[in-house]
This record gives sequence, C-alpha cells and structure tokens, in this order.
Amino acid sequence: MKAYDTIIIGGGPGGLSAAIYAARGDLKTAVFEKSLVGGQINVTFEVENYPGIPEILSGFELSDRFKQQADKFGTEFIDEEIIKVDFISKDGYKKVYTEDEEYLTKTIIIATGAQPRSLGCPGEEEYVGKGVSYCATCDGALYRNKVVAVIGGGDSAVEEGMFLTKFASKVYVVHRRDELRAVKTIQDRAFKNEKMEFIWDTVVDEVKGENFVTSLILENKKTKEKSELAVDGVFVYVGILPNNELLKNDITLDKSGFVITNELMETNIPGVYAIGDLRDTPLRQVVTASSDGAIAAFYAEKHISENE
Repeated sequence: MKAYDTIIIGGGPGGLSAAIYAARGDLKTAVFEKSLVGGQINVTFEVENYPGIPEILSGFELSDRFKQQADKFGTEFIDEEIIKVDFISKDGYKKVYTEDEEYLTKTIIIATGAQPRSLGCPGEEEYVGKGVSYCATCDGALYRNKVVAVIGGGDSAVEEGMFLTKFASKVYVVHRRDELRAVKTIQDRAFKNEKMEFIWDTVVDEVKGENFVTSLILENKKTKEKSELAVDGVFVYVGILPNNELLKNDITLDKSGFVITNELMETNIPGVYAIGDLRDTPLRQVVTASSDGAIAAFYAEKHISENE
C-alpha cells in the first residue's frame, strides 16, 4: 500500500499547479487522472491569455507544459479511477480507493472540476473547440468581427454575450423562453447594446459546420417553425455541473453542488482542500485554477508540518 504526503484528485490546470508546488516543496505527491491530463483545457483550440506565454498555444500544449514541470519535480501520475475516498484521517492518514488498490495520504487536494451543461443536440460535441465554446472569456477574442450566438438567458449568458460584443460584429442571444432570467440591471444594459439581438422562445436543434461551425438550426418552441442562423461560433450557457460524486457525503457543498472553501482552499475537513472549477468561485479560468492549486499545496504542506 503506497503512502503519500498529498494526493491530488484531478489533473487539470489547478491539479497540475498544486502538483508543481507540492512536489517542489518536497512533498511526496501523486496526481490521479482517469483520462487525459490537462482536463477541459485540452479541447480549447487556442489559449492566448495565460500570463507569461505571449505565443498562442493549444490547450493541450499548455497543459503539457504544466505536466512537464510537475514531472520535473517528481510528481507521480496515476491513471486509475478513484471509486471511494475516506476523507477523515485515521492514524494520520486518509485513504483513496481504486478498483485494485488502496492509497494512503496525509492530505488531499480535490481538483475534479466542473463541466458545462450541454445542449445535447447533434453537432455540438463534434464542434467543441471548432466554433462551439463554453467560455467567452477564454475564446471571445478569436471571434473579432465575426457573428456568434449565445445560448441561454441567465446572468452568465447575458454578461458573456455583452463581453463578446467587444470582439464580434453581431451577437445573437437565443433563449428558450420569452424573457431573460438575468437580473434586471444586466438585462437593461444588454437591451441597450446595439450589437445584440434576442431570439425568443427558441432552442437549438443542430449545430452545423464544415471544418468549423457555420450555422445553427433553430426551432421556435411556440410555432414549431425551424430556421437556419448563419454564425461563426456558438457559446453555450445553460448551466454548469460540478464533478462532486466523490464528495457528497462528507464535504460541505453549496446549493448548486460546488464545494465551499475559505481563502486557504480549506474545506470543512482538516487536510482536505478544493480548488478550481469545483469550488464556489467567481471566475473559472486556467489562471485562477492555477492560483488555487498553489495556495492549496502551500497550506497542505503547512498542515503536514503542524501535525507531525
């Protein structure tokens, strides 16, 4: 049975940043990632806003740099799926279980992230990173002087739609109802924005394209009439789902299922930290997840030193 100073659950930017800081701090560190190291950033076509890297990289290239740095400091990567975690320490250790093994650890950093709620229509998955995006802050600058659609009617959809007007020549907001759910002050600003046009009572039936997105097939929910809308990109804001399956019985979550932490990334259980998109956080970006990871690793090391 292997034992570690810290086990990081999730190999996205936050988890990799935590690994860099933990391993560099001489903690025996393991990162568990059941799929491709890098997480959701791997499907981002271009990243141009990560500080210190002026050249445009793909999400995969950026995450690979993170991994190389974590490797350099001795991080162990384990591509097994975790099925259960005992977060409460016994004899100084918490336990992480996979199908075949048990692992001991003094601290745990949870970096399992969140995933955008998808539309579930044909073409959406096919064009992720090729015109379908779930993050205007990440990808908006790629659509300078182009036409885009935003799907949704809540605060995030409308605010990100307004953000996109800084770049796009036209932003359609497609909403399944006949009024927005966003707060009134946000709505008022959006309705005054000449670049924004609202398409009511409408859902997306299909995302169409060639190498990249070229149009959306829309259906009016009241009339059942279908139409085709030419766009260069589509930004989906119909909700976000935290990957919290391992946590529900032990870690304190908010009403939406996100982990509640303090500014040290500490959860309600000593020695257990949560970072990145899984956390109740105002901004979900590579740079903020990386910051969370650095903070969590620092305080994990502090927790170990104070309890030995």
